[in-house]
Amino acid sequence: MDENNKNSGGKLEKFFNGKGFYIVLFLCAAVIGVSAWSLLSGRGTVEKEDTGDISLAATPRPTAAVSTPAPTPESAETDWEVPEDAVEVIADPEPEPPEVAAAEPVEQEQPQSVTGPAAYAWPVNGAVDAEYAVETLVYDRTMGDWRTHDGLDILAPLGEPVKAAASGTVTEVYSDPLYGTTVVIDHGAGITSVYSNLAELPTVNAGDSVSMGDTIGSVGTTAICETNSPYHLHFSMSMDGVSVDPMVYLPTR
Repeated sequence: MDENNKNSGGKLEKFFNGKGFYIVLFLCAAVIGVSAWSLLSGRGTVEKEDTGDISLAATPRPTAAVSTPAPTPESAETDWEVPEDAVEVIADPEPEPPEVAAAEPVEQEQPQSVTGPAAYAWPVNGAVDAEYAVETLVYDRTMGDWRTHDGLDILAPLGEPVKAAASGTVTEVYSDPLYGTTVVIDHGAGITSVYSNLAELPTVNAGDSVSMGDTIGSVGTTAICETNSPYHLHFSMSMDGVSVDPMVYLPTR
């Protein structure tokens, strides 16, 4: 046994003294390298797994999406900037509507009884002794006071024929307390003519139709309120019952 041990020990000693030492050294280095590689490989796997676990744990749970309100027109208008190369465009003014020519007035037909100088004539040829005055007072030589005068006193000889101033219809023949024998003619269009201080017997009756220039009576002295005046015809006119100045209707002479 001892010899065997000695022989074995001697062989081992030769082995390590020879090339065996390098072989053992190489094997040890290989084992260490393999161990180091295994260790490093294991750490890498663990770290990768741990990193995966950590990333999963740190990932937040999905939450409901919060909608961001759209910018209002005011904010959008405030943030907007005019580009430097923008060109201002001026709109053409709206055309004015064409002018419509005013319609020419249509002349209306005048009534048959025209109110104007051409439609009336003087009932007698004479000068005016007393003019029309209803807004001022005039002195009355017969009554001896100041009063209005609603017509014209036209001088004419006693018995001078009195003629119709215009065509119309005799509406009244009567004796007035102050102006004596009176004839009223309606000329239409609301106009009437009145002839006073006639002789007692006129030549027309109520309802008669007369034309301009027809004799209706003669100059008399029946107007007791004008007996101190020269012989004359008291001639007056009215429009719709309102006294008017006969000079407006009679032609100028």
